[in-house]
Amino acid sequence: MKLLILNGPNLGLLGTREPEIYGSETLAGMMARAVAFAASRNAEAEWRQSDIEGELVAWIGGARGAFDGIVINPAAYTHTSVALRDALSGCGVPAVEVHLSNVHRREPFRHTSLTAAACVGQVMGFGADGYRLAIEGLLNWLTNNRGK
Repeated sequence: MKLLILNGPNLGLLGTREPEIYGSETLAGMMARAVAFAASRNAEAEWRQSDIEGELVAWIGGARGAFDGIVINPAAYTHTSVALRDALSGCGVPAVEVHLSNVHRREPFRHTSLTAAACVGQVMGFGADGYRLAIEGLLNWLTNNRGK
């Protein structure tokens, strides 16, 4: 199986951005571990990051036929992007939403996800381990729901 891991705005700043919330590991470090975990489960994973909403939308749109599943951390676009929600709903590729922090323990505006309803699952609050949990859950979902 082939997975696409997408990361939204400001996640390129991980390692230095609010380490009390997001930890001190860089996105590149997190993604290296996520790709290695996927490989340990006999899956191939490719990751990308963009601060540009349209770029994320285009990558989601291009996932059909190229990827079996998407792991997405929409970051701030979680709470604002109808475009990402529509792309996830329309691409025909199952997705899992992941967040490093538990958004429900943060500011009230972060409690609503526009993108979660377009995903088969959501993982939050486990830091970088959330990517591993999302990959594990997505691979299990794909195995159990193929052709249904």
